[in-house]
Amino acid sequence: MRSNGPQLEGPGRLLDAGTVRVAVDSTSPLADARRAHQRAARGHLRGKIVLTSV
Repeated sequence: MRSNGPQLEGPGRLLDAGTVRVAVDSTSPLADARRAHQRAARGHLRGKIVLTSV
């Protein structure tokens, strides 16, 4: 799958409908990406780490 609009519509609809859920372990500002990556490397996460631009 390529990241373009038409190909992302299907998965987007599944997310919007609640059919597919993404488990988020934590969020961090982009400035803390290094620390987030180190945390991910240690393992034991219960979902994805999300980096935010704000």
